[in-house]
Amino acid sequence: MTLAGQRIVLTGASGGIGQPLAQQLAAKGARLLLVDRNAAALNALCQGIVEQGGAAEPLAIDLMQASAAAEVVAAADHTLGGVDILVNNAGMIDFTLFQQHEPARIAQIMQLNATVPMLLARAVLPQMLARQGGRIVNVGSMFGSIGFPHHAVYSASKFALRGFSQALRRELEDSGIGVTYISPRAVKTAINDDRSVRMMQATRTTMDDPVVVAGKIVSAIEAGRNECYIGMPESLFARLNGLFPGLVDNGLKEKTRIAHVYADRGIPNKLNN
Repeated sequence: MTLAGQRIVLTGASGGIGQPLAQQLAAKGARLLLVDRNAAALNALCQGIVEQGGAAEPLAIDLMQASAAAEVVAAADHTLGGVDILVNNAGMIDFTLFQQHEPARIAQIMQLNATVPMLLARAVLPQMLARQGGRIVNVGSMFGSIGFPHHAVYSASKFALRGFSQALRRELEDSGIGVTYISPRAVKTAINDDRSVRMMQATRTTMDDPVVVAGKIVSAIEAGRNECYIGMPESLFARLNGLFPGLVDNGLKEKTRIAHVYADRGIPNKLNN
């Protein structure tokens, strides 16, 4: 697929992966509607893209409000004339012991990471079905294939997104509409708080550059891939977990013991030991 002239809606556009992804899609000639809550960051990003000869319009909106999906599609119809590709990139993550997770926060993570992409996909499908073409791209996580300790809710939300992507792809088999699921490993972005970063350093977890990850997402869209797993050996572990989860259980034990100290927000002094 050539991206030149494609009308693309990108959520989470001002985030760590979102910004380079928007820039790279624009450089390919795509016309963009960039969606995020941060109006100032969106405006700056769009201005920079336009100054480089690209086409991008901002839409500052809280995706968790009830009318968000309809408003996004209406804005895309108004500014772009429709949607050829939807990229669900917005998300949130918490690194914490599950018993310390606040119920309201659990609901927020599940809504933004799983429910919002479903509602946006549902909102763009009628026009894609009418044209018999389009693509829905869901940015998940390696934690959507590996239930990761201290990220129980985030893992649950990404497992849901992966399952949704797979089911919807099969449902749309004869429609001309593709569904791509992207599975990055850890990425160097501000979504990771200080505790999380220190834990990854202590456990020697590899963190990818968001520019590199964005490039792989662009390539996956161009190739029309169903799935794109980014990073080794994590990609191998994701496959292995589906076949032999007990092996992954054993492989994670030592890292889990180290990470537990950083995840426990009830005993912060341990971070200094």
